[in-house]
Amino acid sequence: MLWLKSAAASISLGQPMATYSRYWLTPKRLRAHGAMLALCLWSLYLWTIATPGLRDRNGNLKGTDFLHLYTLGSLAAAHRGADLYDINAQAVLAAHRVPEATGIRYLPLYPPQVSIFFAPLAHLPYGWALILWWSLSGVIYALCCYSIWRACPNLREHGGTVVLLALAYPAFFHLIAWGQTSAIALACFTGMFLLLRDRRELLAGLVLGCLIFKPQLALAAAIVFVSLGAWKILAGAAFSAAAQLSVGVLYYGIDPLHQWMRMIRNAPTLLPLLEPKPYQTHSLRTFWSMLVPWPAFSLALYFLSAAVVLGLAIACWKRSPAVPLPLRYSALLLASVLVAPHLTVYDLVILAPAFLLLADWLAAQPLTPSTRRLGTLLYFAYVLPLLGPLTRWTHLQLSVPAIAAALLLIWRVSCGSTSHQLVADPANSAQT
Repeated sequence: MLWLKSAAASISLGQPMATYSRYWLTPKRLRAHGAMLALCLWSLYLWTIATPGLRDRNGNLKGTDFLHLYTLGSLAAAHRGADLYDINAQAVLAAHRVPEATGIRYLPLYPPQVSIFFAPLAHLPYGWALILWWSLSGVIYALCCYSIWRACPNLREHGGTVVLLALAYPAFFHLIAWGQTSAIALACFTGMFLLLRDRRELLAGLVLGCLIFKPQLALAAAIVFVSLGAWKILAGAAFSAAAQLSVGVLYYGIDPLHQWMRMIRNAPTLLPLLEPKPYQTHSLRTFWSMLVPWPAFSLALYFLSAAVVLGLAIACWKRSPAVPLPLRYSALLLASVLVAPHLTVYDLVILAPAFLLLADWLAAQPLTPSTRRLGTLLYFAYVLPLLGPLTRWTHLQLSVPAIAAALLLIWRVSCGSTSHQLVADPANSAQT
């Protein structure tokens, strides 16, 4: 995402020109990297999908995962709640609605209310519905980036660089290519930050609860806020999640909700269906499962490392208000990615606010070894997801150590163990 390179760029953007030669991540170099990456990614993708029909040059269905959302919407439009978690029934319906999709199957794990959200799109032909969903996802992503950028005074003069790097962000590219729902998750995290900044904890909780459609992304936040005793946030989240699930119950009855809960409980046994391409995942669980061939041992390592990550995030938040909200919230977002039991490359868009907020903070700091290290780590966290396919041979997902190291450095900063001083902006030091 833009924010990784923005974050790295900001280290230099806030410094005199004389310091640029001492740091390899200069603004000019970052803009060049962003331009080349955006040009390569989007020109290649446009060439790949520039074919007649709904199959691209690689034989894949355009929009890939959007087919599942389109099928769920079709079920909702027909009021077929009994088929929301029937893989075979959905495969038949998908092939009927989109003949090019014959033979494609998806594991249904979304809660019932998600199908209702996509019902309006199901009234359109698949191609037009996909274009509309691409457009909506792009607008949501742009609005979230803009909203966070507006909250970053040290980056106000670098809007052009921010836009360029936003377009080049690999996670955003995958979000569009896969036709996924992660832009909505980004909107939730963006809204929660803005509300916490304004000390509106209950409303922030209501927004957090909207992540019930992707509950794995809210896991770290829930644990952090429970440890802090942030009951307003938790009450808002619980109410929001319950309200959303109630929509599905009112529309379909209680049975689909029970079926969804059974699917969630059985998800660990369905991982081969859920993650057919584990090299495109970027969380601690799959990091260890790809690296360690013994499932029980890799699971133990996941729980142990997740506990450490959560401990670091909690420690950052418990140092409020000495640690400004942008640092604490960035730590929370990094932890959310690492701890999530299931996280695919497109879900990394939720790191956009973290990259930008850290960029803004770094721009105000002296150029020290610590700020250089953090900038470099953010750069790699931004770009390394592109190397995910190599994990099929190396079994080492390099993005995960980069994200974890960035969180560790934020924790060290919060402890005052680095050589630079925290600058707590009163406007950004909201407590929960």
